[in-house]
Amino acid sequence: PAIGVLQLASFGEPVALAKAMMIYLQAYESQRGEIMQLRWLDYERLQGWLSRALTLDPLSQYPLLLAARVYAEVEGAESKQRAMLAFVRQQFDADPNRRWPWLAHAAVLARHRLKDMDLAREYAQALRLQATGPEVPTWAKQMEILLLQDMGELETAEILLGALVASRNVRDDRELAFLQERLAEIRARLANPAATAAPV
Repeated sequence: PAIGVLQLASFGEPVALAKAMMIYLQAYESQRGEIMQLRWLDYERLQGWLSRALTLDPLSQYPLLLAARVYAEVEGAESKQRAMLAFVRQQFDADPNRRWPWLAHAAVLARHRLKDMDLAREYAQALRLQATGPEVPTWAKQMEILLLQDMGELETAEILLGALVASRNVRDDRELAFLQERLAEIRARLANPAATAAPV
């Protein structure tokens, strides 16, 4: 339904309507006592329902949880996986400091399910650049550095990790020591690339 129709139908309770929509959406997968396979769903319409729910209740995490942890993990339908990851990426832009967990999960899926390192790095880079609030954990901002190491782009990884260490934004002593150790490892590999092979 159009968002204007939904707002009228909510009778001033958009959050309650958004929750009801999510219940309806998940119930749709079970019809006549049978569980539909997720790859049978129309993902364009599915995104429409998730988007409407987020418009009605922008603070809710549930539509993005469904997108990232359920619909993006559908087996045997890579195009639908990519479509749902793109949806998560788009919605992340609207509220990065609140919606960062779902883009982090999208980066993991892109890396390990789709085997698309470039896409995983794109998501991880967005986390580093946009999810800058104090509530965002340091590990989420480090994802790009780890991916760069996996991709063998050690020079870029060194620059980003060095900047993170120098920024003094890492307040935990143990975490800072870990980052400094990783930085030393990268610099050692750069100084003697023949001594160690790039990680698989």
